[in-house]
Amino acid sequence: MDLQELLDNILKGAKYLGTFSLTEMLGFAASRHLSALAVSKEGSRQYYLAFLNGEPEGAIYLDAEGALFGDKAVVYIREGRQYVLCDVKPEIIDALAMGCRIFEKGHLRKNITYAVPEIGKKSEGIGVITLSVLREKEPLNGVRVSIRKDGKIVGSDVTTGKGEVSFRVMYGNYTCTVQDRSQVVRHFSIIFDESHTTHVLDL
Repeated sequence: MDLQELLDNILKGAKYLGTFSLTEMLGFAASRHLSALAVSKEGSRQYYLAFLNGEPEGAIYLDAEGALFGDKAVVYIREGRQYVLCDVKPEIIDALAMGCRIFEKGHLRKNITYAVPEIGKKSEGIGVITLSVLREKEPLNGVRVSIRKDGKIVGSDVTTGKGEVSFRVMYGNYTCTVQDRSQVVRHFSIIFDESHTTHVLDL
């Protein structure tokens, strides 16, 4: 069995978890400690990311010329495309990752565009914003929250038992997208500065 057949067989029997951007997927996998395999396909190019206990542990890049593994493959896995994520048994991911282990996880972080402060701009601050998601004054656990600036996702996470998520971002105006368990999506506009470090998102 060749590599393509192996990957196809793994995904064929796996439970579909959703389609995500890279940033959203990393947050989703980490918050649920998932063992999963993600794939994105563009023509003859295929990008795979293997998660074990929520951490990206393996990467594979395939194209018409062959395959790259691990650190050489992960540089191709970046924001700007959609990834299909499937739940896979930990022992399968562990065996797969042995042949495509990511050692330099910093490569993956470099491929995600976050809002970062520019050197010399002292007028713009950076800090941690906390969002509380409520419905009828009750906190909602396990709700996915994404935060965007100028159309780009700068953070994505799932609410805790207290209905909260926190992101480290620059001061400014943001759009928050909240997707509840019934897949209903709501959008909120918020301001983040020294006097607005917490917001309540009431569904």
